[in-house]
Amino acid sequence: MMRFALSLARREFVRFIRQPQRVVGSIGQPLLFWAFLGAGLTPSFNPPGMEGMTYLEYFYPGVLMMLILFASIFSTITVIEDRDQGFLQGVLVAPVPRLSIVVGKVGGAAAIAMFQALILLIAAPFIGLMPGIGGSLMVVAALALTSLGFAGLGFSIAWTMKSTAGFHAIMMVFLFPLWLLSGALFPMNNVPAWLDFVMTINPVTHALNVVRGPFYEAPGALFSSGEWLTSLAVLLAWVVLVLWLSVKRVNKREMGAKPSAATA
Repeated sequence: MMRFALSLARREFVRFIRQPQRVVGSIGQPLLFWAFLGAGLTPSFNPPGMEGMTYLEYFYPGVLMMLILFASIFSTITVIEDRDQGFLQGVLVAPVPRLSIVVGKVGGAAAIAMFQALILLIAAPFIGLMPGIGGSLMVVAALALTSLGFAGLGFSIAWTMKSTAGFHAIMMVFLFPLWLLSGALFPMNNVPAWLDFVMTINPVTHALNVVRGPFYEAPGALFSSGEWLTSLAVLLAWVVLVLWLSVKRVNKREMGAKPSAATA
């Protein structure tokens, strides 16, 4: 099973690397978003408790989250393309567990997202974010978990979609607000009560907290912080849930048309 899953994951990654325009677009869009918004909003960014922090620094973990979201979600769109080209039908009839399909496709999408996130992490020291070795490993681990969550969510949605246009529409209406309401663009301080509630139950908010924490706190302090541990627990539960939904969806056989009375 693992050999088959690794083959699928490798196919996804190689397909991505062989499209240079896709690589440049996936990394360039978050970078431009970060640079323009960071430069424009830094003069007016002065929330309570964050004195001295520029918007470039505050927005950096949010840009990492944005890159993970877009890279993971757009990578799972290959599920629809593979179905249209007949490749997925061949995979479904292969004598391998269907779990390997989920592991391969989700793992490949997560690997693509991590590849891009690691490139963007090079910018961290230039804005004063320099976690130690332990903190850096925690950031990478948090990004890996988040990429699995987004890839699993994207896979479970893409599996049910019939066209790439429909998938893009769902992503913009449903998935993009998850990022907008995660604290990536603005702090949760002094927001209306209803918005605070929505952001608190948003799993991406907790994923962002887990990613942001190691940039400012030592690993020992984070593992003794109830707030950070709660966000970590929510992130783990979210990843397990979306992967379970993906496996359940793949294992569900499509029902054929009910026979008519004449042919029964």
